Amino acid sequence: MDKNQSKERIGKLKEWLKKWNYDYFVLDKSDVSEAARDQIKKELHELEDEFPEFITPDSPTQRVGSVLSGKFAKIKHITQKQSLSDVFSDEELTDWEERIQKLVPGEKLDFITELKLDGLNLSIVYEKGKLFKAVTRGNGVFGEDVTHTVRTMPSVPLTLRELDGFNLENYPIIEVGGEVFMSKNSLKKINDEGGQQFANPRNAAAGTVRQLNPAVAAKRNLEMYFYSINIIPNTQYPISKSQIPIPNTQLETLELLQKLGLRTEKHYKHHTSLDTVLSDMKDWKKKRDSLAYEIDGLVVKVNSVRHQNLMGSTAKSPRYATAYKFPAEQSTSQILDIEIQVGRTGALTPVAYLKPTQIAGSTVSRATLHNEDEIRRKDVRVGDTVIIQKAGDIIPEVVEVLKDLRTGKETPFKMPTKCPVCGSEIERPDGEVVSRCTNPSCYAIHQQQLEHFVSRKAFDIDGLGEKVIEQLISEKLIEDAADLFELRYEDLVQLEFFKDKKAQNLLDSLEVAEIISAPRFIYALGIRYIGEETAEILADHLQLETHEIEIKAEQKRDQMTLFSEEPKSKKVAVAEIGNLIEEIQKLTLEDLNEIDGIGDKVADMIYDWFNNSENVKYLKKLQYVGIKLLSEKKEGKTDKLKNQTFVITGTLPSLSRDKAKDLIKLNGGKATATVSKKTDYVLAGTEPGSKYRKAEKLGVKIIDEPEFLNLIK
Repeated sequence: MDKNQSKERIGKLKEWLKKWNYDYFVLDKSDVSEAARDQIKKELHELEDEFPEFITPDSPTQRVGSVLSGKFAKIKHITQKQSLSDVFSDEELTDWEERIQKLVPGEKLDFITELKLDGLNLSIVYEKGKLFKAVTRGNGVFGEDVTHTVRTMPSVPLTLRELDGFNLENYPIIEVGGEVFMSKNSLKKINDEGGQQFANPRNAAAGTVRQLNPAVAAKRNLEMYFYSINIIPNTQYPISKSQIPIPNTQLETLELLQKLGLRTEKHYKHHTSLDTVLSDMKDWKKKRDSLAYEIDGLVVKVNSVRHQNLMGSTAKSPRYATAYKFPAEQSTSQILDIEIQVGRTGALTPVAYLKPTQIAGSTVSRATLHNEDEIRRKDVRVGDTVIIQKAGDIIPEVVEVLKDLRTGKETPFKMPTKCPVCGSEIERPDGEVVSRCTNPSCYAIHQQQLEHFVSRKAFDIDGLGEKVIEQLISEKLIEDAADLFELRYEDLVQLEFFKDKKAQNLLDSLEVAEIISAPRFIYALGIRYIGEETAEILADHLQLETHEIEIKAEQKRDQMTLFSEEPKSKKVAVAEIGNLIEEIQKLTLEDLNEIDGIGDKVADMIYDWFNNSENVKYLKKLQYVGIKLLSEKKEGKTDKLKNQTFVITGTLPSLSRDKAKDLIKLNGGKATATVSKKTDYVLAGTEPGSKYRKAEKLGVKIIDEPEFLNLIK
């Protein structure tokens, strides 16, 4: 951006952040995640660093907290409140340590980590040991008096505990800081009651603290954890170290808070180096969902109060502490361009090319826009600033356009009338939202079909990525997937991607892949509407004739143990592809429609595909090159999970996701991808995604691997 463009962008970002702050802090509502807000604020910081002449006193980067709502009395804080700076990676945290170490050269630093609760910051003042005022952070100088609601919270003592040898009446003024929050279960209970609905526990806590009627707050189970203390000298009763232990470290601060009867979050930890802080962060990324309340990272503080005082603060933040936030599941970016991607069925998918941004720990530069109707509905334009998230924790998608940030230079997108790859006509059948290339020989369709054929859930062939397949096609070594199994070593070693042992490794992988289960084979064909589940339903319905063949040791791969133990002999039962063709061609449309789990559209597609002469020719070619269909021995099949629906999320200790699905199906259950009220169990491993949180919200039972194995014991 040039100087004028940057000035305009800074103005737009400030306007949007002010509006977001008002919605979030004053109205206690927001349709935008805090992660997206953090990204906007980060961009504003970067632009203001580059062009400091455009910084204004009212910029959201120049002050702390929110605009006061006006409902409650304004109270001036005893000491000005600050907000923590944020870091989002190990590198940024290491940079922070290097900066603060320079402020205390030659001195050894140690740290305290505390969970960063997703709640509302409050300061509470005690006079002579009794609760006097509870004040929101507000703008850092003035906050709102919310004493009437805070007094209803059981976790906030009305009177502090007496320390040994120090009478309550002699206590100085004590100001403590902490976080008010609401547990996940309390939030669910409020939302289930059908009244005011809250998007997350933070909004619920903020809305409850600001209730005019304290009786409402009393019913909502607010909680509070404390983490700071400020002891103000009293002229009548001066502080003496012999009477009250002034903390010298953050660890002593937390211990003193507990002695005074003020609740602290129990998972704080002392670290003698930053290495263990980084490892603690990795652990909490995995464990965060096991907590009863939401956290969005760790707060890292220098432990020594002397060091803290030497480091001091900027105008907005203490230098001695920072918030290390978890990778965002949502973020913002700008759309640089929109291009069309042609899939294996000819479907045209618009893809947004983005200014790179971080989501859930990875850099994202592309996001799906799904189809033309979605673009129109969201009014997505080239140049827009958008919120993006990972759909199902995997595929980035554009969630929303931040239209307030538009400059007027954004360009509307128009769907092409010709295929961008082969130039053929595009059609959009009535009743469908997807446009398709009409040329079955389109290069892009061909490429995508081959990538699908070798993918993990299909033939699972190592060494055949997008670039390799592209080169094999361009060198005319393959025309279809069957040609892969006739590749020769001397053909491969001359190519760019096949130096050293890679050529032989690919040939070995292809040999292993020659024996494949019937469901995987049907799925690998890439027939429209035929996913993993439909492929298995169709394969289960067929009565294929089998015969035994000898296999090599390396051919005993995962797919052979789907329903039974690994074969103990060198022989396995297989069926021929020709027999598969015969059995499917015996089925009429009516027969296919009667198969449970196959609807009209799917039945039509199966019937047409397997009765197409070109497709049959292709199947016979696959048989000719040696592909055999493994017969799955389903010994041990039970009804233990009959009519039970499971969703799997995270990494399980010993079971692969595919193996867990197979065990569910073997025992009569159903494995699906989406959590709903109809889901019976969510099987969760380490680092579970959004499915875990959705299950909690819906009250779906969550089990781990040992509990699951016990169900089918």
